[in-house]
Amino acid sequence: MKKISLIIILVLTFVACKNEAKTEVNLEENREKSYDANDGFVTMKGEFVYYADAAVFQTANEIYGVVIDENMHQLETQVKAFKKEATDMVPVTVRVRKFKKAEDEEGWPNRVEIKEILKVEAPDPNKEDVIKLGN
Repeated sequence: MKKISLIIILVLTFVACKNEAKTEVNLEENREKSYDANDGFVTMKGEFVYYADAAVFQTANEIYGVVIDENMHQLETQVKAFKKEATDMVPVTVRVRKFKKAEDEEGWPNRVEIKEILKVEAPDPNKEDVIKLGN
């Protein structure tokens, strides 16, 4: 009888100890949820470049002109560490205010004003989307 009850206890213990699937926590998604959704700002991930007197932010689906202000210059300072050439685009995650450009202005039809810098990443060295002109 003791053997049977011992076997039953072991079987119940073994069945009760399931392997739960571990889920990865997406930090970017959690970061987006932590902000007030009614503040009018949007968290965006894309590539940033500032060259001469123009700044561009490119996502997977859209290209935006960037308002040149103090926050844009702070982002440029952080991005410089990852650039090999002046025209290199660097992956960033930022909180922005999106809007349409004025009709009398030149540039991209959509604009963003950087409100907060969340993350600056090193570019992928294996990415081969750059065309270089040679002599």
